[in-house]
Amino acid sequence: MDPRPRSSSDERRPRLALQAVLPEELAGACGIDLTDARRIVSLAHRLGELPARAPATVRRVALEAARSAGEIRTLALVERRASAEDPFVKYAFRLEDGATIESVRIPLERPGRYSACVSSQVGCALACAFCATGRMGLARNLEAWEIVEQVRLIRRDLGATVGGGARVHGVLFQGMGEPLANADRVIQAIRVLSEPSAQAIDMRNITVCTAGLPSGIRRLAAEVPGVRLGLSLGSVRPGRRRHLMPIDGAHPLDEVLAAVGEHARATGHAPMWAYTLLAGQNDADEDAASLAALARGFAAQHGISPRLSLIPYNAIGAADAPLPSPGGAEGASPGGAEGASPGGAEGGAAPADPFARSARLEAFRAVLSAAGVGSIVRYSGGGDVGAACGQLARPPAEAQRPGGRRASPRPGAAAEAAAVGPGAPPRPA
Repeated sequence: MDPRPRSSSDERRPRLALQAVLPEELAGACGIDLTDARRIVSLAHRLGELPARAPATVRRVALEAARSAGEIRTLALVERRASAEDPFVKYAFRLEDGATIESVRIPLERPGRYSACVSSQVGCALACAFCATGRMGLARNLEAWEIVEQVRLIRRDLGATVGGGARVHGVLFQGMGEPLANADRVIQAIRVLSEPSAQAIDMRNITVCTAGLPSGIRRLAAEVPGVRLGLSLGSVRPGRRRHLMPIDGAHPLDEVLAAVGEHARATGHAPMWAYTLLAGQNDADEDAASLAALARGFAAQHGISPRLSLIPYNAIGAADAPLPSPGGAEGASPGGAEGASPGGAEGGAAPADPFARSARLEAFRAVLSAAGVGSIVRYSGGGDVGAACGQLARPPAEAQRPGGRRASPRPGAAAEAAAVGPGAPPRPA
């Protein structure tokens, strides 16, 4: 029985998503004891539902108050694809509005430990040329519970398919979307994921990867300082970076690196710089020398050396398109003619792949090493199932509601999700 009478205003109040609230928030919203709130949050995360009857550890009035105020929603698993090449697994989850997102289960070096690579948006507005998600455009932000639920469902699948104490040890915000363009919900999700009574994932094992939104980087340092930061570079030459990553037009690299340096000093965490090598685009000795100089300068200025992660390019479309001109005019579409849609080729054909994997990985590393800058090569697995870095993409236009009815995004969602702060670049057409 609900200990408090419900009014008409209670009926209109949005219901809490119980797997996306902290115990303190649940206790305050329901007027229940904090101990009960912690146990109810634990039930939501372990069971994915509230039990019909209160267990001995939770007072019945507290459980009923939580049931009255909130609910546990979930995502529909529509596809699970295990790589035949390595232990990577890709999941496709359908949202309640019919759109579909993808997540990846990544094996870590220690047996039984995995990282969950999660999405934060349906699509992405930033249109990075070497990312399949960037071709989708942006539909909307994910809610905090939709982010958390990806991790919870991957954890549940681990128990069912691997067992033996296998667990989600870390979370990587490098799936579909720009996390810092959805900072409010991403930060809430991080707080819940690290809450001991929820997913209990150490914040130091959570990494947020960004194309470069300075205000969001500063928010991470101020609000969730335990979280690690990853920055996608594309190129360190301004004209080339802007061609590959249009966000550079709104937030040039020097402005982004100033925020990254503040984050490093405030948190003590070395930033991870991710550099995807693209044949004929950013893999010359000159590019490596410029990257080494930038890394040395960053370390001298901020007292912390960045960790350079080199990523071999993973195909994002049909390999039948000419490469963009290395000196291409700024503002031209990296994938083809000016004005071409990033969402796919005209007539419904598979989008052409604008890039090719570089054969100069070791030569590039040698230039870095000769300059005194170390690097690692990131193993990006699951390429045979489209789970590797840059490959996640589920066009919202193709998403269907159960029963075949095309999904309709909620009003204003796209505009809300595209708002990445003052000076943000326009959404791709």
